[in-house]
Amino acid sequence: MANTRSAEKQQRQAEKAAARNRAGKSRLRSALKKARASVTDANATSTGFSEIDKAAKRGIIKGNTADRYKSRLAKASKRAAAK
Repeated sequence: MANTRSAEKQQRQAEKAAARNRAGKSRLRSALKKARASVTDANATSTGFSEIDKAAKRGIIKGNTADRYKSRLAKASKRAAAK
């Protein structure tokens, strides 16, 4: 429980940030699922890349994590195209 005005403000800010991060993480997961489900579709892959980049820019995921997601998505897309 916050005892000072500044602590109450920090609590409010933390709650807003948590809600933003939760929404961003959910949006990222949905985009990744769609991209993975249709790896043959170039549009879905580029949309997935875009969402990954946005999440990294906003600090929802780290840069290396974003790079790893994009690498795996590209690899899956390449494999699907080869079949």
